[in-house]
Amino acid sequence: QRLIVDCKENPEEGAYASYLFARGVDRIGKKVGEEAVELVIASKNEEKQGVVNEAADLLYHVMVLLNAKGVNLSDVCAELCKRNR
Repeated sequence: QRLIVDCKENPEEGAYASYLFARGVDRIGKKVGEEAVELVIASKNEEKQGVVNEAADLLYHVMVLLNAKGVNLSDVCAELCKRNR
């Protein structure tokens, strides 16, 4: 999460997160949707590593989206904790 925050605050040419932030929430959201679909497809296969790879891609893009919207991952974790009571 710190790396994503740093990339937003100090954009670097060629950095993928900088590219996403420059394109805005619509582009980031599109990537979240694409990665979610890829995770579902990977989960239909026997290979565990494909699921790990696609889950990592999805989580990364979700974290970028959360940052773009001013939401910390800890906010999401707190919400999940409230739901498990």
